[in-house]
Amino acid sequence: MSQISREELLARYRRGESLHGLDLTEIDLSYENLKGADFSNANLTDAHLQNANLEQANFSHANLNNAFLFGANLANACFDAANLSEANLQDTNLEQASFKHSKLFHAKLFGIQAQNANFEQANIVAGRFKRADLRYANFTAADLSGAHLERADLRHARLDRANLTGAFMTNTLLDGASMSDVQT
Repeated sequence: MSQISREELLARYRRGESLHGLDLTEIDLSYENLKGADFSNANLTDAHLQNANLEQANFSHANLNNAFLFGANLANACFDAANLSEANLQDTNLEQASFKHSKLFHAKLFGIQAQNANFEQANIVAGRFKRADLRYANFTAADLSGAHLERADLRHARLDRANLTGAFMTNTLLDGASMSDVQT
């Protein structure tokens, strides 16, 4: 359970305070506007952030294991070195978001808008990207083994040195994608 209440967190945010390192386990911040909030190193395990505006928020090194972010606006957010294993990011806006070195094991990424997102060296084993818009995304050296990329749009994406072993890529668009030294 979260160490602070929803109301306390919102009051801190409105005062411009950082939420860095807080234990926010199971907190429900659905539908809230938390643009630019600093959640770095916070524990958001099992948190509910459905349809929240988290544009430009900082989640670097945060734990979002099994978090529910369905429909959230995460454009330009930073998830570098964060744990999003088993997280539900279905139908989220991830345009220009950064996931460098993050862990997205078995994350639900159905229908995401992730143009120009950076997944460099991310662990996305068994990630589910069906119908995802990943145009111009960077997957350099990412582990996408066993990932579901059916009907995903990877046009002009960078997949150099990515691990695509056992990835499901039926009807995936790859026109203009860079794929040197890909493992299959």
